[in-house]
Amino acid sequence: MKPSPKGGDDCGGQKLVTIPVQITFRHMDSSPAVETRVRELANHLGVFSDRILGCRVVLDSPHRHQHQGKVFNVKVQLTLPGEDVVVDMERPDRDGHEDVYVVLRDAFDAARRQLQTRMATLRNEPNRHEKLS
Repeated sequence: MKPSPKGGDDCGGQKLVTIPVQITFRHMDSSPAVETRVRELANHLGVFSDRILGCRVVLDSPHRHQHQGKVFNVKVQLTLPGEDVVVDMERPDRDGHEDVYVVLRDAFDAARRQLQTRMATLRNEPNRHEKLS
């Protein structure tokens, strides 16, 4: 494996990039397993852009009297040259599953879509979500 300039490796033609990640837990205990998953998801975004300078993730489980069950908020901020990509995801626990991993997946999926749109715009490509005429 060849080292890449951003500290990742070249693995079979696909660049593995290590993105600096800052993780903050609010109103919940920190978890090494959740931290590991956040870093995996953040580093996967490097496949879509080598312009990501950093990633900040805030996981919050505020106590809310009007909701039954847990509510997880996940905010993902990707630092890029120019304008950042920001996703603020709040998911009430509707199905009885208290799974922060589902909210993380959804937040990073939304961040990936925004990142792909941003990169397409920078390359002057049409948005894939627009209908072709």
